[in-house]
Amino acid sequence: MIIQDLGSLSGPVVLWGGALGNLAALDALERAIDNAGVVHVISTGDAVGYCAEGADCVARLRLLGWSGIAGNVERQLGAGAGHCGCGFEAGSLCDRLSAGWWRHADRTIGEAARDWMTELPDMLVFTHENRRYAVIHGGVTHISRFLWQTSRQEEFAAEIAVIEAAVGPVDGVIAGHSGLAFQRIVAGRHWINAGVIGMPPNNGVPGGQYVRLDGSGAHILRLSYDPTPSVHAMKAAGLTQGYDQALMDGCWPSQDVLPDALRRRRPVSGPVS
Repeated sequence: MIIQDLGSLSGPVVLWGGALGNLAALDALERAIDNAGVVHVISTGDAVGYCAEGADCVARLRLLGWSGIAGNVERQLGAGAGHCGCGFEAGSLCDRLSAGWWRHADRTIGEAARDWMTELPDMLVFTHENRRYAVIHGGVTHISRFLWQTSRQEEFAAEIAVIEAAVGPVDGVIAGHSGLAFQRIVAGRHWINAGVIGMPPNNGVPGGQYVRLDGSGAHILRLSYDPTPSVHAMKAAGLTQGYDQALMDGCWPSQDVLPDALRRRRPVSGPVS
């Protein structure tokens, strides 16, 4: 496991993840960060994904030099794997839909980008406002572990135990992967999922989510932007399995990965491939 310590950070910190190949969303986040004058920016991974501009997103992130860890997509692309390693159940709609965008990502991500991905840490630690945090993707027991706001307390506690065995005591954990931002208190630790910017949070409202960590706590924020350029790029690349429509209407085309309480159904738009 590659672990990097960022030391003590002062001032507000932006926590985000899941550009998912959506350059319009990454542009919007960069503008929001610049406008707010935030210096410290940390990603939970998955720069590449459902949308068509993964190579452009990676190039932008390498130029920006923001801190971040590898998500499952970075690890799989860096290893030359044949699938995204997202943790979807085999044969599920999520699994079948992932095949299309994975083929596109695998074709368009170059060797230099893959080398960059292999060098990304698996976990970051930092101190902010006298509180120590660890940054992971889905879980430490499994990079693609899905932990939701409705998951059992014991599941979070198990991950925290493994994290603390690796890096020592923490006051909080920042995670990603699941695509939905939330906060939980588990055994006195603050679990923060930063959500993703590249897909809406399946609530019928376009836009993404990210978190601002400051002296008053962690604040889940909405990222508003015009998704039209990214939708056009997806259509040009043939990525019309429904995630293009999700950028416009705010609802995921695949719901089977979600707990029942978090599902919001709508028909898939376009072919499943």
